[in-house]
Amino acid sequence: MHFLVEIKNNPYFRCGKMMGSMVIKQFLDYIQFEKHYSAHTILAYRNDLMQFCMYLGADADTFDPKSVTEQDVREWLIKLLQTETPQTVNRKISSLKALWRFCMKMGILEKDILRKIISPKKKRPIPVFYKDSEMAEALSQSLADGFEEIRDHLIIRMFYETGIRRSELVGLKDADVDLADCTLHVLGKRNKQRIIPFGNGLADEIREYLAAREKEFGARTGSLFVLKNGKPLYPDFVYSMVRKRMSAVSTLRKQSPHVLRHTFATTMLNHGADIDAVKELLGHASLAATQIYTHATFDEIHNIYKHAHPRA
Repeated sequence: MHFLVEIKNNPYFRCGKMMGSMVIKQFLDYIQFEKHYSAHTILAYRNDLMQFCMYLGADADTFDPKSVTEQDVREWLIKLLQTETPQTVNRKISSLKALWRFCMKMGILEKDILRKIISPKKKRPIPVFYKDSEMAEALSQSLADGFEEIRDHLIIRMFYETGIRRSELVGLKDADVDLADCTLHVLGKRNKQRIIPFGNGLADEIREYLAAREKEFGARTGSLFVLKNGKPLYPDFVYSMVRKRMSAVSTLRKQSPHVLRHTFATTMLNHGADIDAVKELLGHASLAATQIYTHATFDEIHNIYKHAHPRA
């Protein structure tokens, strides 16, 4: 019943352009009754296919997919890209491809003209990161004697100086920290292990934290970071804590452990680190995932140039 209400409220229905009993109607019935797609998804497919019919100047009731050429589809996509985002265009391509697969399955078509149609690439967002001055302010705050203050300060610093993921930090055990060699043994995605070096300053702060933890809960081994009740940290707690502390020094719209990870990578590259080395430190499976940070560093250099050069 809810689905029928949505359809009747659709402008195509009110205009009397709703499809009849031909191929598009059969396809929509198929994804509703056989595939059990949601009403929202069905409505999106319907609108996309109606828009394609309108572009061709075809009547939806008598639409014949056999009359459509690959060039028709390409020209429609070019027109769409002038006003629509790549995400929207990709969804419309998916709607067409789903219809063509249905037609192939039903024997209505023998050739899939959409096979060579490639979806436009989505523009990958440039990672946001904290400025050096913001990190300096966040880490310059004097440590109080309280266990929680010492722990939270260390967590911020560890994200910034090692680039580990939130899940990796939460999973750290005492045995994963080698204070003699100043290294972290991290279990990352796909159970891939890596070793991350860190500096003497961070090592000293880890020792201070361990002493505070022992004073609070006694000698123990297990999870490195714990709550004030002694239980292991959980991801949402870490996210909320980082957001609260970093919001005090930064006006970024997004405040999170992942922004600290972005900051680590960007800082390393800005100070001359080899991109392959940064890839290994971050635990990326491919160099392409790391290269996004080179765009961030270029943007930073470009902004500095614009503000500093008189002819910029």
